[in-house]
Amino acid sequence: MAKPQPVRGTHDLLPDDFAAHAAVIDVARRVATAHGYREMATPIFEFTEIFARSMGETSDVVSKEMYTFADRGGDSITLRPEYTAAICRAYISNGLQQSAPLKAFANGPMFRYERPQKGRLRQFHQIDIEVIGAPEPAADVEVISLGAEILDRLGVLEKTSLKLNTLGDPESRQNYRGALVEYFSDHRDRLSQDSRDRLGRNPLRILDSKDEGDRAIVEGAPLFGEYLNQLSRDFFAEVTAGLDTLGIAYDLDARLVRGLDYYTHTAFEFVTDALGAQGAVIAGGRYDGLIEQIGGSPTPGIGWAGGIERLAMLSGATGQPRKPVALVPVGDDAAKAALKIAQTLRREGFIVDLAFRGNLGKRMKRADRIGAACAVIFGEEELARDTVTLRDLASGEQNETPLGELAGALQIYGDSRV
Repeated sequence: MAKPQPVRGTHDLLPDDFAAHAAVIDVARRVATAHGYREMATPIFEFTEIFARSMGETSDVVSKEMYTFADRGGDSITLRPEYTAAICRAYISNGLQQSAPLKAFANGPMFRYERPQKGRLRQFHQIDIEVIGAPEPAADVEVISLGAEILDRLGVLEKTSLKLNTLGDPESRQNYRGALVEYFSDHRDRLSQDSRDRLGRNPLRILDSKDEGDRAIVEGAPLFGEYLNQLSRDFFAEVTAGLDTLGIAYDLDARLVRGLDYYTHTAFEFVTDALGAQGAVIAGGRYDGLIEQIGGSPTPGIGWAGGIERLAMLSGATGQPRKPVALVPVGDDAAKAALKIAQTLRREGFIVDLAFRGNLGKRMKRADRIGAACAVIFGEEELARDTVTLRDLASGEQNETPLGELAGALQIYGDSRV
């Protein structure tokens, strides 16, 4: 019988991998909390219409990549491919309008049926930032600067560059849409079938096409900046001025777009060339039309998502190393006493490893294998004196320590505390 394997595009988060993920999440959580964001979570599946309506039936995610199924009640359910629409749904469902502006931080797994490669999985994980109910350019500045600070805390800001563009207000977007329809219609016969299908529905999505023939045509397409009204220009000027004030460097990229109808004004990506084809590590934008599109009142919003796998690879995150205290009882009576000693130390905040079996030699080998900071050794003689032998596994130095003073003696091992 063949050895069972994980489903293609998924992987097991073994302890070291999990520690790296946790390190990224911990940094993001602390930075978000310092900015006044509160953590929340949504279910990993939603009614399909939440994502179909928000992302568009013709988007690659909806048409090709979503994990969608009918549940036993006959409802169409989709595993969460992204967080923004789910958080906006929660905003509507829970009447959070009274909390506006809602500043939310979230993290968790997402699901997309994509071709797996380095940094891109079918089950992947993201950190997510959303501000709902804030129409001011200052909100755009804050969410971008928050992303920059997370990258800085992870030690990778210098490995990335910030790409920035404006998609304008709905009026500007509509004007640009008309110009794109006219331009791409002149090249219709050379477009891919997907792009021809998108031409009448949302020509902006053609700008995101990965088809080489489409890319060549896109090079000659009109630029969004040529169709911005004054309101949109003023909004973007406030965003760039805010980033300048904070000393956050950016590159204006006129080809950076978001193909979905609900996006307006600011679009941005932190990209790197250190991960091969998967260059974006944080990407987002303003989505003032999204909540209305999924059934709520017109409400502005802006946010971003960052790939945890990519951030962990880029930063080389390993998590905070922890070195447990190894209890090494010798003999049956000592093994029974070890249960109580372990419980006391754990309540004092220490990480304690207590093997279930083995003589002195085997237990000491285990202590070395798990990277324990020290070993607490005791048998019948030590217990009769109410003492233990505390051995530092790095130096080999050991001392007899009164049992009642053990927790105090272990204080020097800061990496052994939870």
